Amino acid sequence: MYDIQEVRTHFPILQREVHGHRLVYLDNAATTQKPLQVLDAMRSEYLNVNANVHRGVHYLSQQATELHEQARERVRQFINAHSTNEIVFTRGTTEAINLVAQTFCQSQMKAGDEVLVTDMEHHSNIVPWQMQAQQRGIVVRHLPITDDGLLRLDLLDEYLSERTRLVSLCHVSNVLGTVNPVQQVAQKAHERGIPVLIDAAQSAPHFAIDVQQLGCDFLAFSGHKMYGPTGIGVLYGREEWLDRLPPYQGGGEMISTVRWEKTTFNELPFKFEAGTPDYVATHGLATAIDFISQLGLENIHAHEQQLVSYCHEQLSQIPNLRILGPDKDKDAVVSFIVSGIHPLDLGTLLDQLGVAVRTGHHCAQPLLERLGLTSTVRASFALYNTTDEVDALVAALRRVIPMLQ
Repeated sequence: MYDIQEVRTHFPILQREVHGHRLVYLDNAATTQKPLQVLDAMRSEYLNVNANVHRGVHYLSQQATELHEQARERVRQFINAHSTNEIVFTRGTTEAINLVAQTFCQSQMKAGDEVLVTDMEHHSNIVPWQMQAQQRGIVVRHLPITDDGLLRLDLLDEYLSERTRLVSLCHVSNVLGTVNPVQQVAQKAHERGIPVLIDAAQSAPHFAIDVQQLGCDFLAFSGHKMYGPTGIGVLYGREEWLDRLPPYQGGGEMISTVRWEKTTFNELPFKFEAGTPDYVATHGLATAIDFISQLGLENIHAHEQQLVSYCHEQLSQIPNLRILGPDKDKDAVVSFIVSGIHPLDLGTLLDQLGVAVRTGHHCAQPLLERLGLTSTVRASFALYNTTDEVDALVAALRRVIPMLQ
């Protein structure tokens, strides 16, 4: 394990006060705070190395390009991709999924073909496919879940039909913390020649990912949920698949030659990276990956699992409070409701005591509808949270719940 108090020194925002109380930040599934190392690295690049990347012959451009491509290699190592050709920089998980939805459906699907998602998806892995259904006539099917928030794997063979062309599912539910058996799903899909996309937005910050071991064909995650900057994300795609898919956007960078008669496109991964990339953010993302790696993902996972277990134990002692999702083997998310109290009211009063949680549908309305709910309170943990902060959450709940009953 690591020294949690030393880790917290890298995040000065954790020392600030909110409404006269020390901040207890438990909204990490929405976005994480950024360590000084990331902020310093980005500031240094803007101050010393700011120049547009690729093709520049001057020193600053070459230096910026080197940092940018080193970041791509750092991401490749982080998820154990085969080649940097398989690492496409995007603005985040949402854009990465949209990239696959648009290009895959355009080139690999026709009306009546099916995409299989699940009942626990974030809107980012629902709406892009619905848009393709409207535009191209594809069909979006969703694999059911149990009342405990687990995938109905017993129905997978039934839902993988002769018309299924792609399976797209979250690695971890951002509402329930359910860790899906994506390797098992990928194996089943591949037996039928069906590629698989994994939304890893809620898994990449918390435990090690090996795309070759998982057997996925595409994987997407965001920098801002793993202590990096906003506006930067990653799409991993098997090289053979990225070669087959058409460009996502047109413009600079993604071209090889442009003539009035015909344009030819750049090699991978640049074919999918139109326009000037956020080369400072990629450097920030690589620095965040270094920060995580130095602490050790095994250590981070063990620490967060301890927090989740302790949070379950403490919350279960509060009358009329119901924790959603599985009781064990879940990731760093604890969603709950209190009978007779609207989550928004709870969240508002918790904020007055300095406790930052997320309330609402968490961009997963179909999942909440399946559970018979419209909203929950969600506490989500990161590598810098402590058991004292869990205690602060519980104490705040015990204080405000009687006010609302």
